Amino acid sequence: MLILAPHTDDAELGCGATIARLLDEGVRVTVAAFSTAVESLPAGSPADRLKLEFLAAMDTLGVPAEDVIVYDYPVRKLSYFRQDVLEELVRLKQQVSPNAVFLPSGTDLHQDHQVLFNEGLRAFKHMTVWGYELPWNHINFSANGFVTLEQRHLDRKLAALQAYTSQIELDRPYFSRAFVEGLARVRGVQARCEFAEAFEVLRIRI
Repeated sequence: MLILAPHTDDAELGCGATIARLLDEGVRVTVAAFSTAVESLPAGSPADRLKLEFLAAMDTLGVPAEDVIVYDYPVRKLSYFRQDVLEELVRLKQQVSPNAVFLPSGTDLHQDHQVLFNEGLRAFKHMTVWGYELPWNHINFSANGFVTLEQRHLDRKLAALQAYTSQIELDRPYFSRAFVEGLARVRGVQARCEFAEAFEVLRIRI
């Protein structure tokens, strides 16, 4: 599986518990983050703070260091580097050869997320592609795919998110246990289980 994240923290927020489940089942998971979002740090933070938090979060989830990739594109400006992003995705396709790709949903309104969705779908259009949800960026979201989860998967996601002390300092509400667990319970009700993460199914190739 290849997980594409516009910024450090998007993969964990959108599908962190799914990553935990896949790893537990022996699936190789590669996570690529395209921006360390330096401009989104609290004042006075070192420039590499979010990158280090991302690496710590990946370690908590259990993603091997060799399967973690971090690029350094400027936040909110991926559209300026659209061709470069596409070329990186084509390289990832060759290097990782994934069976499926997870990326931001097509209805995600964040400008960087839209770029990675469009270029990701272009690069991986012949593969299974699912879009993960980040509800604060959506007006609409088609939850037509679900990954059922156990408490231990959700706990790993929550533990990984605790690595982002910079974002917790900024009081991002979607890092709270109440939000993460509440959303997982809502999606679980829809999938007739206790917890789940929901996805927009863009393409399936079996």
